[in-house]
Amino acid sequence: MKGQVAHKFPAAAAVEAGKTYYWCACGKSHNQPFCDGSHKGSQFTPLAYSAEETKTVYLCQCKQTTAPPFCDGTHKAV
Repeated sequence: MKGQVAHKFPAAAAVEAGKTYYWCACGKSHNQPFCDGSHKGSQFTPLAYSAEETKTVYLCQCKQTTAPPFCDGTHKAV
């Protein structure tokens, strides 16, 4: 099951090597693309992503990606 569409474009996120980030899988977070706990009481849980290097990544916000937490362009067809 996929989450609800939060936005139809990816989020550019600056991540730091060695840090863990929690990607919102439900689409309800007010802190997109990251989890704020809005999934509580649902079947969704956030996806932990550990950055291997410091860089900018593009995270999915449509929640329909086949490569979570990363954008794979699926939002273009949503």
